[in-house]
Amino acid sequence: MSVYTIIEENELKDFLSNYDVGELTDFKGISDGIENTNYFVDTDRGRYVLTIFEQHDFEEMQYFLNLMHHLADHQVPSANPVADRQGHYLSLFKDKPIALVERLKGGSITETTVSHCEQLGAAMGKMHAAGLSFDQRQENPRGPAWCQHTAQKVIDKLGDDDRAMLDEEVHYQRDQRHADLPRGVIHADLFRDNALWDKGADKDGDDIFSGIIDFYYSCDDVLLYDLAVAANDWCINEDFSLNRDKVIALLSHYNEYRPLADNEQKYWPAMLRAGALRFWLSRLYDMHFPRDGELVQTKNPDEFKFIISDRIKQSASYLDYWI
Repeated sequence: MSVYTIIEENELKDFLSNYDVGELTDFKGISDGIENTNYFVDTDRGRYVLTIFEQHDFEEMQYFLNLMHHLADHQVPSANPVADRQGHYLSLFKDKPIALVERLKGGSITETTVSHCEQLGAAMGKMHAAGLSFDQRQENPRGPAWCQHTAQKVIDKLGDDDRAMLDEEVHYQRDQRHADLPRGVIHADLFRDNALWDKGADKDGDDIFSGIIDFYYSCDDVLLYDLAVAANDWCINEDFSLNRDKVIALLSHYNEYRPLADNEQKYWPAMLRAGALRFWLSRLYDMHFPRDGELVQTKNPDEFKFIISDRIKQSASYLDYWI
């Protein structure tokens, strides 16, 4: 969520005049993230997030915003887009898609507990179950074909050891999207910074899950892959290995809403590796081919190199990190 496109106060007021959200009181750019331009927007009637989409076209964005509304309408804790006075969720600003979304209570966390993983698992189960009734489809733009293409672009930037690891992992993953695995709508980017928490809000002072945000990589793919992406961020130890208690918490509470299929366990280690590869590649690309922006954040790709290395070494052990 870096700031690439500047919106001035008078431009924002003009934009908001087409929404029934009241008068602008404050706004500021958000520096977290790397893909789109985002602003916090406060009015005298509510708090919102304004997003200018830098890389998605108008048709893609229709899918994302319709999905977000569908999930919110099915009681999935998530950000809900705001319709303008004509009933549209999407418009254009400087020839780029732009949308206004309700701002959820709370903030993201940097350290996770078993309780966090339990609540996230339940939310993901609800999301995947609700997604089964969503009637629009979109293939994963960062699936196996994208991985192969991006690897070709970045591989010459790497040292010998990293080049060899990347080449081997891309070859391994070519045949890992198995047709017999359950598929549906996935978030595809459910890291800690894409979930919000009402901190210390329950009677014991624990955090309460507020909702999922940033659905702008959402697509149709293997549901297990979405769980793997989440586990690689939410359920790790300081050395990037998986924390068994957190993985079990994530999967068991997920299973209450979307029961895991009998054949999913055997593919769990491969999906963990696939999720790590996708983000190693995207971070490598962002580091070696940066985009211009006023507030730009580039994340360290080495974290996912270490994760891939661990997932390869411990594939047999992680097969038993299951319910």
